[in-house]
Amino acid sequence: MKAPVSAQRAVRSGGLTPASARGGRVPASSAWWVLIAGVIGLSASMTLAVEKVRILLNPSYVPSCNINPIVACGSVMVTPQASILGFPNSLLGIVGFTVVVVTGVLAVAKVWLPQWYWIGLAGGTLIGVAFVHWLIFQSLYRIGALCPYCMVVWAVTISLLVVVASIVFRPVLEGGQSTAARVFYQWRWSIATLWFTAVFLLITVRFWNYWSTLL
Repeated sequence: MKAPVSAQRAVRSGGLTPASARGGRVPASSAWWVLIAGVIGLSASMTLAVEKVRILLNPSYVPSCNINPIVACGSVMVTPQASILGFPNSLLGIVGFTVVVVTGVLAVAKVWLPQWYWIGLAGGTLIGVAFVHWLIFQSLYRIGALCPYCMVVWAVTISLLVVVASIVFRPVLEGGQSTAARVFYQWRWSIATLWFTAVFLLITVRFWNYWSTLL
C-alpha cells in the first residue's frame, strides 16, 4: 500500500508540506525551541550580570563558575573583551534573549507574527552569531580561559540561528524553486553538529597541555 502523495512529498522535502506554512504559522517544535533557547540564554546572561556586579563590589569575590584555571568565568569577566561597548556584554544578552523569550511565548501561543519580524529576528541572531565567533577567538587565543555561562550562550545562539532561519526560509522552500536551499534545510542540524564538533576540537587542542594533566 502506497503512502499518500502529500506524505511522500513531505519526506522528500524534509518535513515541509504546504499545510505546515499555511497562514504563516510556526511549527510547534520550532516555537518551543525558540522559547526554551530564549529562557536558557536569558538565564545565563542574567547569571553573568549578577556575577559581574559581585566582582565589581568585591574584587576578591570568586564567581560560582570558576572551576579550574582554564574554565573560569572570573578570568574572562575582568577583561576588556567582556565589556566591548563599555558595559558588560551580558546586558546585551539580557536584552536580546528577552526579545527571544517573548517571541517564543507568542509562537507557542500560536500568535501570528509577520514574516518581516522573523527576518529581523534572524538578522539580529546572525549578528549575535558573528559576535559569538569573535568571543570564541578572544577566549581561546587572547584571554586563554573559558567562561561556562558564556559557552552556554554560544551554543544557544547557534542553535537559535538554525531554528529561526528555518522559520524564515520555510515559505520559500514551500515553493520548491530552490534545490540548494532545500538541501541546506534538510542538512541544517548536521551542519550545526559539525560546528559544535569543530569548536570542541579547537578547545581541546588549545588547552591540551592542561587537559592532559587531568588524564
